[in-house]
Amino acid sequence: MSRYEEINLDNLKVYSIKDRSSKVNPDLFAKKGKADMTPFLDCLPDILSAKDLKALIVKIKAAKAKGRAIIIGLGGHVIKCGLAPLLIELMEAGYVSALTVNGSVMIHDYELAFFGHTSEDVSKSLADGSFGMVFETTHGINTIITKGSAAGLGLGEAVGKEILEKAPNKDLSLLAMAFQHNIPLSVHVAIGTDIIHQTPCADGKAIGDCSLRDFRILCRQVCDLDEGGVYLNFGSAVILPEVFLKALTVARNTTGHVKNFSTAVFDMNMHYRARVNVAQRPVETGGAGYYFIGQHEILIPLLIKSLLCEG
Repeated sequence: MSRYEEINLDNLKVYSIKDRSSKVNPDLFAKKGKADMTPFLDCLPDILSAKDLKALIVKIKAAKAKGRAIIIGLGGHVIKCGLAPLLIELMEAGYVSALTVNGSVMIHDYELAFFGHTSEDVSKSLADGSFGMVFETTHGINTIITKGSAAGLGLGEAVGKEILEKAPNKDLSLLAMAFQHNIPLSVHVAIGTDIIHQTPCADGKAIGDCSLRDFRILCRQVCDLDEGGVYLNFGSAVILPEVFLKALTVARNTTGHVKNFSTAVFDMNMHYRARVNVAQRPVETGGAGYYFIGQHEILIPLLIKSLLCEG
């Protein structure tokens, strides 16, 4: 028994998502479909980041052709920028071996799949203590996690399965489509960082059990980066760079190798952990690391459509 007092949540107030306005809905999302990117790529100079982008595209296509792992890590802002349809399109084209995400990706994905909108006005709701207190989201996801833990599932697997089976907008869900295509999607939770941890229905044992299982699933996927694989980090500045470094350590410790692969970061700013833990340290023993700075809603579609281009 702890010697310290916990807050009493008996009077915690929640409300329905029907009463919450959201900033993001599928009408704003990126669109699937072919785009001939070859003329654009051909006109880019072979200098600095343009040269790096073309080199990365070649490496990703080579990884797919050789059957090496292509793992994509992403933060929640990527989903809020409407890019799930393009990531699903990339999965469908065989360019994704595994996905690894933080808790906010799971939450936004769940809300879009079940309710058709996500992303509240944080400043407004924080002022009166209602931020993240939507009953349907917190209770729904926590219930899935508790059931998933009992069934021995990973966190991404449990939520993806539930969305696929029950959500009206499942085709928009990265988690559901990953589950449908048998692509591992791991969710890496830091307790206290996500809105689902704010309410009494959060079960720390179940959350930890499912997320730890996901970490070990990711470690297995990272083994397949060896000799030609690619790891992409889209918009995660802290959690996933740290997770990737530890997963790589476990993979190298247990296999004795996992070298000569490529990494790339796509983010709006230069971040220390993403730069060092993704683009630098993992490839010091062989391979290449890249860092691209720009808006998610521009850079990530540029990469994805370039990969899907037949040229």
